[in-house]
Amino acid sequence: MSDSFSRSNREGRNLTATITQDLGRAIVTGRFSNGIVFPYEAELCKQYGVSRPVLREAVKMLTAKGLLAARPRQGTSVQPEDQWNLLDPDVLHWMLERKFSIELMVDFTEVRLAIEPRAAALAATLGTEAQHARIMDAIERMVAADAGDDDALAADIAFHVAVLEASNNRFFRQFTDLAEATLRFSIRRTNAYKGVPRASAAEHKAVADAIVEHDPKRAQHEMYVLIEGALNLLLDAGGHIRQGG
Repeated sequence: MSDSFSRSNREGRNLTATITQDLGRAIVTGRFSNGIVFPYEAELCKQYGVSRPVLREAVKMLTAKGLLAARPRQGTSVQPEDQWNLLDPDVLHWMLERKFSIELMVDFTEVRLAIEPRAAALAATLGTEAQHARIMDAIERMVAADAGDDDALAADIAFHVAVLEASNNRFFRQFTDLAEATLRFSIRRTNAYKGVPRASAAEHKAVADAIVEHDPKRAQHEMYVLIEGALNLLLDAGGHIRQGG
């Protein structure tokens, strides 16, 4: 394979990724209304200065994310939100660029509440020493952040990602990109609602201690309490009333 051919392939992939990001963001943030016919292929090729194969690849990627649908003799149209793949990190990231929605944060935190406590329990029983060490490293970073020696948001995210990884559940580990995308947006909100600049290292350490001490029941409980606290802050801020017990 020649260098020029390899370079051409890389450039094509980069162009496809750029167009996918631009059009995906435009769809999700509302520049294209649900149900309208998408701009014609020739029009988009001219707009982006690319070949039809490059553009078609971008459209194919957006279709896979549920944002577009192509129908014979009807062209390509924008899909309604209930057809979008909300578990796709790109789609979620674009949604977070829209006007802030507590409802979106509540929905995602409910998903976290269903997943992360179980992940913590699995991390306590299935996590390796190296994985446990990464969890404790994240706690040390959170403590350092309290003293102004590390980035509080990055440390908080590192903790939650490390727990998901340590669960050694292949589906939970797929959740890490999604969790990171949303945590970057939600952590600052929930901390602001609490009236503190950063998450509590002590509350996170309670989860970490239970994990490294191989106590799955306590690890699950402490993680549930941690995330439920964030959920309740969002519910209160949004004026939501939780139904049931």
